[in-house]
Amino acid sequence: MFDVNAIRAEFPALSGKVYGKPIVYFDNAATSQRPRCVLEAADRFSVVSNANIHRAVHRMADDATQAYEAAREAVRAFIGADSAEEIIFTSGATAAMNLAAFSFCERFVSEGDVIVVSAVEHHSDIVPWQLAALRKGASLRVIPVNEDGTLDLSGLDRILDGPVRIVAVAQISNVLGIRNPVEKIIEAAHARSIPVLVDGAQGIVHERTDVKRLGCDFYAFSGHKIFAATGTGVLYGRRELLEEMPPYMGGGEMVGHVTFDKTTYAPLPLKFEAGTPNFIGQATFTQALGFAGKLFADDAVEYTDGLTAYMYDRLACYPGLKLFGECRTGRIPLFSFNIGGVHHEDLALVLDKMGIAVRSGQLCAEPLMDRFGVTGMVRASLLPYNTKEEIDYFMESLDRAVRMLK
Repeated sequence: MFDVNAIRAEFPALSGKVYGKPIVYFDNAATSQRPRCVLEAADRFSVVSNANIHRAVHRMADDATQAYEAAREAVRAFIGADSAEEIIFTSGATAAMNLAAFSFCERFVSEGDVIVVSAVEHHSDIVPWQLAALRKGASLRVIPVNEDGTLDLSGLDRILDGPVRIVAVAQISNVLGIRNPVEKIIEAAHARSIPVLVDGAQGIVHERTDVKRLGCDFYAFSGHKIFAATGTGVLYGRRELLEEMPPYMGGGEMVGHVTFDKTTYAPLPLKFEAGTPNFIGQATFTQALGFAGKLFADDAVEYTDGLTAYMYDRLACYPGLKLFGECRTGRIPLFSFNIGGVHHEDLALVLDKMGIAVRSGQLCAEPLMDRFGVTGMVRASLLPYNTKEEIDYFMESLDRAVRMLK
């Protein structure tokens, strides 16, 4: 049986209080809390191996390098990549997608070409492609979204027709909480020899992702959403594409030989890791992913599915509440909603005073807000360390907040 209390005991932040009330942390889609094993590892690395990696020959530097590269191997194993050389460390999913957009488009996109994204993308999977398209004289096409939050694939053949060079799509929407049919999109794109980047910022947390089985060509995610330190992230890329792509940044670590006439580049993955990385933060991937793996056990998945269904049913019957992404099945425990007559920011502020942390606003997805005709939403997002008792308190507090604000 899944023991949620034992899991919660591993997260010191969950026993904290705000305004004298026990914290109910429902903002996990933004940043997860960190287990004790990650916190202790970060402290240990800061003390015993705080030295630049891959450079000096002294013991502290060697220890730091080994911890950093062990984390790369941990990521490789966790997502099923063929080689650690296909794992590029970044500062987060945003940096990973900017790297991919810049370097891929520099090599493979020309004037008149097309880049495809979906209507449910985070700004980090829209703006980098827009910048690249502007630079290269290309254009964007958009896979539309249905009213219920599912992607509309009825016109996918038309969208993929012509000089499409890459497709970028979220594995799971950070607003709607719905699992997108990325396998179908990848299959359709690959039938036309079009590579696909998957934004796994939410997917890596809620799906047991194997990039080889998924079939994607690039996969991006952040560490801070899956229990690792902040300022950490990953871009997975197929070796043959990464080898062809030029570096994103220049400087130390990514070079082979430097002269004033010409510079050659280091082999993968260092070609894309210029400068001193967040080596202490990245090293915590080993502990974070080790912990995350426990939450993909059958009993943990069953528990999380129960939380999701319970929260959905409680919200679905609340008077005047509009849930965006109406599918009950095929979703994660992430719920974005509005309540008639109540501003989303006001609601989030009042809930905060009751000890409940939620997100409000445009959720870094303004085009999706426009699609649904709203200026923002309230988002409550859970992980397996949350409980039904917290959901009950959330609903009671929501009711109190609405009465106060109407």
